Amino acid sequence: MQDLSYQKNVGRFSLSLFKKYTEAWNESDISAFLECHHDDYELVSHSTGEVKKMDDIDWDQMMGWMVAANVEKHRCIYENADIIVEHQTIGYESGDREALMLVHVLKDGLIWRTESGATPLPPKE
Repeated sequence: MQDLSYQKNVGRFSLSLFKKYTEAWNESDISAFLECHHDDYELVSHSTGEVKKMDDIDWDQMMGWMVAANVEKHRCIYENADIIVEHQTIGYESGDREALMLVHVLKDGLIWRTESGATPLPPKE
């Protein structure tokens, strides 16, 4: 059952995909995470520019990232029927940290293409 208390209706569009996607990530629920993505999903690597299709993505590795990443801060900057823009500050077991900007282009109400950019941050003191 969908949590209707979060929804902010704008016309016929309901702003709940970011919440569903974030909850799936936080709960390491790969099935719910995949439900947020279009069958034609593409992931553009910020470090290499490589474009991966749904079948090219190592979902076991993605699950590992879900568990290993310590999301220090996370916010949705903007969401509408066409796009979600989010910002995260992430820490890793190694002590490395980065600021991550994710832009998700939507298609048919699902995440169709994700591009990211990362900036290294100093270690926490």
